[in-house]
Amino acid sequence: MWHLLEPLHALLYYAPEAFDEAAALGYETGERWPSYFAWRSAPLGAAGPVRVASAFYSFSPEMVARYVPGVTSAAPGDVLAARLRAVDRTYRAVLGEGTVKSPELAEAAELARRAAESAVAAGRPLAAANAALPWPEAPHLALWQAATVLREHRGDGHLAALLAAELDPVEALVSFAAVGAAPEAVFESRGWSAAEWSAARARLAARGLVDEAGAATEAGRALRAEVELRTDELAAGPWDALGPEGTGRLAELLGGPWLAAIGSGLLPSENTLGIGKI
Repeated sequence: MWHLLEPLHALLYYAPEAFDEAAALGYETGERWPSYFAWRSAPLGAAGPVRVASAFYSFSPEMVARYVPGVTSAAPGDVLAARLRAVDRTYRAVLGEGTVKSPELAEAAELARRAAESAVAAGRPLAAANAALPWPEAPHLALWQAATVLREHRGDGHLAALLAAELDPVEALVSFAAVGAAPEAVFESRGWSAAEWSAARARLAARGLVDEAGAATEAGRALRAEVELRTDELAAGPWDALGPEGTGRLAELLGGPWLAAIGSGLLPSENTLGIGKI
């Protein structure tokens, strides 16, 4: 379900319509990070770089400190309103007016919302912040918000799994690259220096998790498999609540929008999420 919903959420970070809305708020749009940090952190309110770095986890604190002071130049409420306008414009452009207004999408939105509303947000700051927002009336916007709550719910659980595995933010990325999730160059987008990356690799090597070349050992692969399993287990609640029939029906309904999102050409084929194409 995450593979189906994540592209529908992630369009916000790449669509030209979203950059238009960000520019109207005064954000620099020559690169995607000012608007990325603005859109994703807005539900947290006027959060500073320390709080955002903690919630986002895998980003270098130095990188967060470069962007977050700027994204708080607009009021969080204005950013949230612009975020929905960006999603509205993007969905109409990517999915098409016919899909946006279809009964199938309305049904998908209702099912996704049911799953999202059943997600327990205790101990999950990004999920809780998004779940506390008012639900948009338009079905396509409700679908996006549900996808966002569910992906942040899963992401917050993933951080708990990383902490249990004693993987700090940069070690989490190094160990993920070590199992072949994506080339190391892709992870440079998280802002860690070469020295920080090398030091993290050395720490993992001392634990027997990577070899001299930086590839995962058997123990390293086992640890990452444990992290992913625990992540899935912690994300299962909403889907257990929706039930097999509702979950299956939602998966069926998401097929068309998923193909449209993937086929838009807006999303990167290699990414730090390690899912090949999102």
